[in-house]
Amino acid sequence: MADFHQGGVITTLHRLGRTDVHRLERELVSYADTRPIALVLPCLHSELRDVALKGIIETLKGVPYLRQVVVSVSGAERREQFDELRDAFEGVRTLTDEPATLVWNGGPRLRRLYEKLRTEGLDPGDDGKGRSCWMAYGYVLASEASQVIALHDCDIRDYGRELLARLCYPTANPLLDYEFAKGYYGRATDRLYGRVTRLFMTPLLRAMKSVIGSHPLLEFIDSFRYPLAGECSMALDLARINRVPSHWGLEIGVLAEVYRNCSLRRVCQVELVDNYDHKHQELSEADASRGLHRMVLDITASLIRHLASYGVEFSAGFLNTVTSAYVRIAQDAISSYGADAALNGLSFDRHEEEVALETFSRALRAGGLGFVRDPMGAPPIPNWNRVSAALPEFLDELLEAVRDDAKA
Repeated sequence: MADFHQGGVITTLHRLGRTDVHRLERELVSYADTRPIALVLPCLHSELRDVALKGIIETLKGVPYLRQVVVSVSGAERREQFDELRDAFEGVRTLTDEPATLVWNGGPRLRRLYEKLRTEGLDPGDDGKGRSCWMAYGYVLASEASQVIALHDCDIRDYGRELLARLCYPTANPLLDYEFAKGYYGRATDRLYGRVTRLFMTPLLRAMKSVIGSHPLLEFIDSFRYPLAGECSMALDLARINRVPSHWGLEIGVLAEVYRNCSLRRVCQVELVDNYDHKHQELSEADASRGLHRMVLDITASLIRHLASYGVEFSAGFLNTVTSAYVRIAQDAISSYGADAALNGLSFDRHEEEVALETFSRALRAGGLGFVRDPMGAPPIPNWNRVSAALPEFLDELLEAVRDDAKA
C-alpha cells in the first residue's frame, strides 16, 4: 500500500508508484518562462575524484529545463584546480544553451569581495557549505535570470533525473505555489544509515518537547521526515531574505528561517526517491572537530539559538534535563530500529548504535554549554537584503567577478 499519510504542520508530497520523469520534465520546460530554475551545487574540489560527481555531471547533460547551473566551488585555492572543475562541467548546458557557471570562492576576486564585506561589518563566515551556498544565491540574484533555486550536494551516488525533477516541481509549478520544498527519502542499503537524523535529531526534538512542552518551531522541524536532508528548492525571494549559517547547522538554520519567513501552507516536503546513498561521514567519537561529532555540535548550537530567539531559556540545569530525556528517547529508538532491521534482514550493530548515541549526547551537552557561555556565538551570514542596503554595488561586483573568473 502506498504511503499517503499527512502528518505534522506541513504538506507531504509522496512518491506514489513509479514516476513518469518525462511528464515532469515536459511540465518543467513549460514553466520555464514564468518560473525559470537555477540549480545550485556546492562542490568541493576533492569531489572531482569521486564517482558520485561524475555521475551527477553526466545526468545533468540530459536535463532540459534548467535556466542556470551554478557550481559554487570550495577547496580550490589554485587556478589549475578551478580549471579542472570547469573542464569537468564543460558538457553541462542550460535551457538556453549556456554553460554551467562556476563561482570560485577561493579565487582572488572573491577573496577581495569577502574582505570588503568584513570591512563593512558584514562577516560572511568561514569557508564552508553555508557560505558557498550563500554566495551562489547572490550570483543568481545578481544575474536576474531565475525565479526558483534548487539545491543539492555533489556526493549523491545514485543520482538521477527523477530526484531533480521531483525536487524542482513543487516550487516551479505556479499552480501549486509552494515557496519552499524539502526533499526526503529512505536511507538503507544492507543496513540503516541516517544516524544523525535517527539517533540525534528526531530524539532531541522529542526530548525538547517533553521538557519545554509543545513549541511551534519544534513542531515545524519535527514535521519533516528528513530535516537534515541537503536537497531543497525555494522561491528566489527566500534566498534574498533568509540568513544562512556558515557551519554544519545549515539545514536546521534554513528550516528556522523558513519558519520565520513563510506561511506554513506554502511549505512542503517531497519524497524524491525510494532510497538514497551518498558519502557517509565518519563518527569521529574522539575528535569533536570532525565528522558526525562536529556536525552534531553545530546542529545543537543552531537549534538552541533559534529556540532562544523565541524566548526559551537555557541553563546548565535545563540542559542536564534535556540531555537525560534525549538519552532515554534515543535508547528506545535504537530498540525500534533493531526490530525494523531484523524484520527486513538488515545488518544492525547495536554496539555501534550505542557508541554513536554516547558521542551525540556528549556533543549535545558540549554544544548546549557553549551556548550558555556565549549566547550570541557565531552569527549567521547577513541576508542579501542587508548586504544590498549596506553595499548597493556589491551584487554587480559579484557578477563581474564571476564572469571575469570564467574568462581568465
